[in-house]
Amino acid sequence: MKTQGMTLMILFAMGSFESNAQPSKAERTGHTSEIAQILTDRLTNNPVIVNEGEGETLEIMGSKLSFKLTTETTHNQTGLYEVTLAPQVTGAKLHYHRFMDETFVVTQGTLTIQLIDREVEVAKGGVVHIPRFTPHGFYNGTSQEVKALMLFNPPQQREDFFRGMKMVLSEDPVDPAKFLQLYHKYDSHPIDESEAADVLQRIKTDVTAGPLPESAR
Repeated sequence: MKTQGMTLMILFAMGSFESNAQPSKAERTGHTSEIAQILTDRLTNNPVIVNEGEGETLEIMGSKLSFKLTTETTHNQTGLYEVTLAPQVTGAKLHYHRFMDETFVVTQGTLTIQLIDREVEVAKGGVVHIPRFTPHGFYNGTSQEVKALMLFNPPQQREDFFRGMKMVLSEDPVDPAKFLQLYHKYDSHPIDESEAADVLQRIKTDVTAGPLPESAR
């Protein structure tokens, strides 16, 4: 009798639990609505359209720079800037970035890209991608005007770097300490010729040596 009574109590308890565990119609409806919200894309209508000739423009020592997509308009996802270089003008000497990738798309003339071990001439329609930690520079070595789009990922307030560059280079004389401070603040790290030679030698040594053994990592 005791066993039978205990069994009835367990069955009654399980029945009560199952009854309590069943969601109400309102709860089921709310749950379905939450799932629908999660599975449905929330569309927006926020395109950024910049026509030719539009965008903030700076003139910096023979170069013209127009802001097309900025840190603000893309929420720090992408920065797109059009650079125009007069004949025989340098855009930037050898440097690298730690936190940004940079891409050049040449739209007019021939742009020379300086790398750690060589220089590459890139004609209209050419694309050069510079991953972070890759030393690079660029200049116009021709007698014609050169235009290119520069894409930064992420831009990290690159606009302020360009504005600062205009101010620093407008001073007479130019203060090298300010120039270097500006570079470092906005993730640009200059490399001189002796440093470039050392970096290239280390790269060659690493390639020759191959990957480190597991025990040395």
